[in-house]
Amino acid sequence: MLYSSPELGIFIFIAGLCIGSFLNVCIYRIPASQSIVTPPSSCPKCGYRIRYYDNIPVLSYLFLRGKCRKCGVSISPRYPLVELMTGLFALGVYFRFGLSPAALVCFIFIATLIVISFIDIDHRIIPDIISLPGIPVFFIASFALPSVTWKDALLGILIGGGSLYIVAWTYMAVTKREGMGGGDIKLLAMMGGLIGWQGVLFTIFVSSAVGTLAGLILMAATRKNMKLAVPFGPFLALGAVTHIFFGQRLIYWYFSLMR
Repeated sequence: MLYSSPELGIFIFIAGLCIGSFLNVCIYRIPASQSIVTPPSSCPKCGYRIRYYDNIPVLSYLFLRGKCRKCGVSISPRYPLVELMTGLFALGVYFRFGLSPAALVCFIFIATLIVISFIDIDHRIIPDIISLPGIPVFFIASFALPSVTWKDALLGILIGGGSLYIVAWTYMAVTKREGMGGGDIKLLAMMGGLIGWQGVLFTIFVSSAVGTLAGLILMAATRKNMKLAVPFGPFLALGAVTHIFFGQRLIYWYFSLMR
């Protein structure tokens, strides 16, 4: 862990909360093909324009007891959850990488994955408007990470997109049903552009293990059959974020057990 200032850490956490508020706007508006800039946020039921003092991350939700000031409709607790997650991740990359270009790149990457994950949960889609531009953008951004070479990043794109494409094609050929959407393929290619081919392999392993376990638990809880659709994007995001923070340690630990 690099040296870090607690005072600066508090500022970064608060900035992360504010960015999380913006991510909520992206999660809500991007699937609806709406501008993420205008108009200002408003209550989806009564149209009441949210004032600045009602838009303070986390605190406003607590002060208003999770309800619209005007009509009293309940506000989803997911809004402060996204804000809190973003603030904690901002703090996490700061303590992990210090005040550096690598920290900024990783935070932008994680913020992008937060938006993608919640859109996938809500709509079962991963917007091309995020993932396709994200492939070259994060490939270039990977130059800020000393642990990832441009060759690693390029192979990450090819292996990330190619591996899931093969899985999806094989599943379709065997079952005559679509088992994995093209959005997941593009998402893993985007991830590979930043975390490299090693990170892609780690992400596939973690996301597959956790996704399978979560799917089994969900099917048992809902008593539905194997056709239950579970969005895979959040599990890919979990694997990629785990690699950023703990990947090297976990890989070293795993191979030390194999000796």
